[in-house]
Amino acid sequence: MANSVGVCYKWASELNMTTVLFKACLIWLIIAAAEVLHGILRVRLLNRRVGDHRARQIGVFTGSGIILAIAWFSVPWLGASTTGQLLGAGFLWLTLMLALEVVFGRLVFRASWQRLAAEFDFRKGGLLSIGMAVLLFAPLLVAKLRGLV
Repeated sequence: MANSVGVCYKWASELNMTTVLFKACLIWLIIAAAEVLHGILRVRLLNRRVGDHRARQIGVFTGSGIILAIAWFSVPWLGASTTGQLLGAGFLWLTLMLALEVVFGRLVFRASWQRLAAEFDFRKGGLLSIGMAVLLFAPLLVAKLRGLV
């Protein structure tokens, strides 16, 4: 009997984690769509005024704000109840966003590997690492600020 309870508990835990991961993917789709729109607006409105490089730097901070706002409203729905689950959701967001950056950068914008790497290189003024760190820690940060963990 005790073994049955253990199996049921493990199954329920795995089911909860599967649900959390599925919801995290849906939230990431919203984040990705918002970031694509953000990038379009940045190019159309900000690049002309401050130049591409400076606009990308500003975009890291405005994009981070967008990520945190989406996380603020979505993390309660996510249903993650542990620090590990929240970091797992953030890691999933980070992994998917890095994949999107590479796919869009290489295939759509035909950017070189050097250009992509420069976006992450602080020595060259690339600040995208900050945005990726925000993406990674946003679920946990929001959950802590909202008193969910």
